[in-house]
Amino acid sequence: MFLGIRLNNIWRWQTSPVLCTSNAFYFNSHFSTSSLRKELYSLAESNDDTFLPWLERKAETKISSVLSIGKSSIGRFLFASETIRAGDCILKVPFNVQISPDSLPLPIRDLLGNEIGNVAKLAVVVLLEHKLGLGSEWAPYIIRLPQPWEMHNTIFWKESELEMIRKSSLYEESLNQRSQIKREFLAIRKALEAFPEIIDRISCDDFMHAYALVTSRAWRSTEGVSLLYFNFLNHDGASEAMLLNDDDKQLSEVVADRDFAPGEHVLIRYGKYSNATLMLDFGFALPYNIHDQVQVPVKTVKDDPLARIKLELWGRSCTSGTDYVKGVYSTGNSFTIREVRSATGKGRGLPQSLRAFARILSCTNPQELNDLSSEAVNGDGRLARIPLKNVYKEVEAHRILLSQFKQLVEEYNASIEAIEPVDSPCLGRKLARRRLLAQHLLTGEVRVLKSAIAWLENYCEAI
Repeated sequence: MFLGIRLNNIWRWQTSPVLCTSNAFYFNSHFSTSSLRKELYSLAESNDDTFLPWLERKAETKISSVLSIGKSSIGRFLFASETIRAGDCILKVPFNVQISPDSLPLPIRDLLGNEIGNVAKLAVVVLLEHKLGLGSEWAPYIIRLPQPWEMHNTIFWKESELEMIRKSSLYEESLNQRSQIKREFLAIRKALEAFPEIIDRISCDDFMHAYALVTSRAWRSTEGVSLLYFNFLNHDGASEAMLLNDDDKQLSEVVADRDFAPGEHVLIRYGKYSNATLMLDFGFALPYNIHDQVQVPVKTVKDDPLARIKLELWGRSCTSGTDYVKGVYSTGNSFTIREVRSATGKGRGLPQSLRAFARILSCTNPQELNDLSSEAVNGDGRLARIPLKNVYKEVEAHRILLSQFKQLVEEYNASIEAIEPVDSPCLGRKLARRRLLAQHLLTGEVRVLKSAIAWLENYCEAI
């Protein structure tokens, strides 16, 4: 990340209506990028007790009287500095001390336009503030953001590291997001050609780092997306405490969902996110994540003579696109399954569309497909959403899923076994951490698949 310090009067974006392309930014040539980065990083690693007083002076109001910043092996966190009771408001941050895309200077904001998303715009804000270094009015916050080597979002993983999670849909999602970030960077470069002193000093790697900072630390509100202070609150998927926005009072706040003793780590819930989402957007995973899910393709019988007819029938009944490649059907949204909590329950976690598709795949002649179409027309219009009248065919349909899920579990287990133990003495800290994340991801998705298998086996035996 390129960092710089202004030598002349600090140019403040919020008050300057016009950008002069010749002197909007001026950096001290005596500072190298690496030396300045180390200087600011060292400053950030020093006493954190100064951060909250700085924020309160900037906000001109009390932010929190019960929280303090601490450090651990996984980064900064907030802990209770005194007893907290459930229902207490533990944190209030006014909108005016949250960094948002509106913090961009107006000329740049106009050039980026609506085709550049708010996440990318906020990433540009972060980059520009980084460039100002200690001259930035947000410096006490910016210098405490993680450095690239501290981040584990899967967009930063090498191909050899991504290979560990190839069985998961996260593999493709990571590659797609990396490509999307590169496309947005190129669009931003083109939009800011009038400001070469800004864009020429920003690399795609810089932008990707800033983009990941935003996806992992920004909060969505009626104001759009914004950064500040809340990123020190870590995630607990079981917590009921969440960030709340009060538009009347123009602030964001957090209310405790339980009691906290002094010194206890205070956690909130970012959202009901699977480990795949946590790894992609935040760079961490949970050993046991109750919100885990798996995206699965559904294969048909090899050389199915009715493949195209089934595809056309399914395509007419779905709003999303469907494709058939090498014997694999996939919808535009794919089939996502969640953990089935009870083998005797109603199959919650298995989408009805997936079971309907299996019923279509079980058909062996055109008449059976015509019967399903007629049943849909005479019913609620949804194709194959109710059990087949022929019990044998209903079981056969679900056994198609059962067989494929069992095969997936075998493939997942092989991937897990191929991951070198994370306590291997030859591993560096970064690789060991990423292997642990890969294990959490794959074992969580296997747990979801096994829960679906248990339900399917019980269903096939019970009907």
